[in-house]
Amino acid sequence: MTITADKAMPQSLPGRARKTISLAGFFRASRGDSPFKRLIIHSILIACCVAAIYPVLRVISVSLRPGDRLLSTSLAIIPADASLENYRVLLSDTDFLLWLWNSTVITASTAVIGVILAASAAYAFSRWKFPGRNPAMVFLLATQMIPAAMLMVPLYILAVRTGMIGTYRGLVLVYCVTAIPFSIWILKGYYDTIPRDLEEAALIDGASRLGTFWRIILPLSTPSLAIVFLFNFTQAWNDYLFARVIIANADEIWTWALGLRTLQDQFRTQWGQFSAGSILVTIPVVILFLYSSKYLISGLTLGSVKG
Repeated sequence: MTITADKAMPQSLPGRARKTISLAGFFRASRGDSPFKRLIIHSILIACCVAAIYPVLRVISVSLRPGDRLLSTSLAIIPADASLENYRVLLSDTDFLLWLWNSTVITASTAVIGVILAASAAYAFSRWKFPGRNPAMVFLLATQMIPAAMLMVPLYILAVRTGMIGTYRGLVLVYCVTAIPFSIWILKGYYDTIPRDLEEAALIDGASRLGTFWRIILPLSTPSLAIVFLFNFTQAWNDYLFARVIIANADEIWTWALGLRTLQDQFRTQWGQFSAGSILVTIPVVILFLYSSKYLISGLTLGSVKG
């Protein structure tokens, strides 16, 4: 028996079952958007947005307060005595711009190298069957279950033995090791959805396997490549733990996470400058997300192969 929103609900059903069906019918697309339904949905969305935005607004408020005032009895986002002094001091009296440049170089290198290695490895896992293929995929997935703190010692030993302590290369290597396995899983799953008929048609027309991968697979995989790039970028951009281990003794290549840590000592924290730096480091990530959002739309392969 099929139960629709328009038909009366059978009285023989238990009360809990009738309640479940009522909720399902309320949110069913065929029911239509009643004013009450729209009110509930928009209220929930507004509440979630407020919960996500309010902490950021409070950080902005702290960055605009003169001095290092963290707490205030005023609930105003922009204080009455708002000033950009914290931003000026941060940019002129510290090496913040150098920290930001170091973070950009390290994270961009990690994202680009990670995408290149993951894209090629995922294509091999998706299109070829070779001995150890399935165990290797399980092993890559299992590495994501290991806490990052447990990887510090082996990665530090690897960096020491290769002479990469206190260098860009060492930190990029560490980030790639931790990010590539998950990236391979993401790209492999997307490659599996691309019809093989496209590659076979290109091979019949004389294209090489590498040319097929470069001219067909990669353009169709733009959404997944964008996701992998953003994942690698944000993971490296926000990291503090591995940077503290690998480049702690090389202050000329400190990332912003290590640099902002110097604003806090045993007895005093410069909350105004710390908040100002927190706001400034979010700007590159926000710009990157806004620019790449158009590439995050899936379904580029629809209609590529006619049935």
